[in-house]
Amino acid sequence: MKRNRHIPQHLILWLGAITMFFPIVWMLLLSLSDNPPGDVTLRELLSGHFTIKNYAEALSSDSFGVYFLNSVLVSTLIAIVSSYLSVIVAYAFARRSFPFKNILFGSVLAILMVPPHVVMISLYREIVLFGWMNSYLALTVPFFVTPFGIFLMRQFIEELPKELEEAATIDGASTWLVLRSIIFPLAKPMFVVLFIYQFLTAWNSFLFPFLFVNTARMRTLPVGLAFYQGKQSIDWGHLMAGAGMSAIPVLILFAVFQRKIIAGLTAGAVKG
Repeated sequence: MKRNRHIPQHLILWLGAITMFFPIVWMLLLSLSDNPPGDVTLRELLSGHFTIKNYAEALSSDSFGVYFLNSVLVSTLIAIVSSYLSVIVAYAFARRSFPFKNILFGSVLAILMVPPHVVMISLYREIVLFGWMNSYLALTVPFFVTPFGIFLMRQFIEELPKELEEAATIDGASTWLVLRSIIFPLAKPMFVVLFIYQFLTAWNSFLFPFLFVNTARMRTLPVGLAFYQGKQSIDWGHLMAGAGMSAIPVLILFAVFQRKIIAGLTAGAVKG
């Protein structure tokens, strides 16, 4: 009876998993098919001939190698810098006292409610004013500070025991030594979660890279894929191969670090 009670829950979970994975499977099948039509059926895809030539031709027909390297560089740099800065700023909000502390933290929370499209024009004008158009500075610097990261790390650091920091301070440790030796090691699970979140956000970003870049050599994968879609509007095999090159690294990253992600999200959930 106990096992039968869980059958509906398992069915719902399986249906949800199939619903979420079906578009990915469909994309991969199209990318591995030889010139599939737009109205191809699942049976035709499964019974057809599979090939990887779409990936090779997509790489050779457009600068997907350059787009891929740009995405890796930009996403990694944003994830590393924003995660470290989030820990430092969050530590100040969680452990230090300074004037207008609550007002400043309230402004961080307020920024979370502002859609990025609202600052699109002003941010574009600043990039032009600084002369950063078509550069890695435009693709990275505006995203080094993230309100979500500050809020997330602040909530995590507040749950850490203060005794370790107090003992280190009594022994003469500076603030930077406390951060390096105590806070960063203890916050590692949440740091990994924030790093992966920032990496995925930067990897999938389209709007701002599209605004700040108008040369092919500086495009990231989402922007390059949008332009490629215009060139190959009815060639579903090559189009899905380009989409696969954008999605597969993210899926691999999540598969490799899924345990750390879960550990980071559950760390500090039980107090004792």
